[in-house]
Amino acid sequence: MYKGMVSYKAVIFDLGRVLVNFDFQRGYRALEGLCPYSAAEIPVRIRSSGLVRRFETGLIGPRDFYAQFSELLGLSIDYSRFCEIWTCIFTEALLPESLLESLAARYRLVLLSNTNPIHFETIRAAYPHLRHFHRLVLSHEVKAMKPQPEIYRAAINAAECRPEECFFTDDIPEYVEGARRMGIDAVQFESREQIERELIARGIAVT
Repeated sequence: MYKGMVSYKAVIFDLGRVLVNFDFQRGYRALEGLCPYSAAEIPVRIRSSGLVRRFETGLIGPRDFYAQFSELLGLSIDYSRFCEIWTCIFTEALLPESLLESLAARYRLVLLSNTNPIHFETIRAAYPHLRHFHRLVLSHEVKAMKPQPEIYRAAINAAECRPEECFFTDDIPEYVEGARRMGIDAVQFESREQIERELIARGIAVT
């Protein structure tokens, strides 16, 4: 929670639906014609398996994930085609590169994301915005996911300052609260205009 006159040293961003938009339905629709399950049934099967969580906490690698995912849904596609479908969910950038570039010139810029190697490498290749981040704190590398305290500690270490000197934004309220419990000033992301207002209110230069 914002507490008035703080000298901010780091800005921490979530990735999905903050920097880059995504739509899981695109993936479910692509899978629907390749397995016995409907687009509505697919996410239910995926969630109940816990498979994505194991992947995003680094407990299994990409090839094992592909094999287990294929078995779960009765898929018969090669790894390359699977990766195309798994990453087709990403759409437009939500924040301009100019904002990230400006922030990176003045503050420690950190990415904090629940993600997996296939998704992240696709985003890194497709969105040049990420080059402005000084550090990347990724769940599959840290082996912890928001809102677990361990991943926020990793972000604070990457920020190289005290928690109260960090500003963080995420689109998921639970993850915002997790950051606040660690002493980080955090707000829920709604839009570019809203987050720029939040930054400016804290004296964080956006241009």
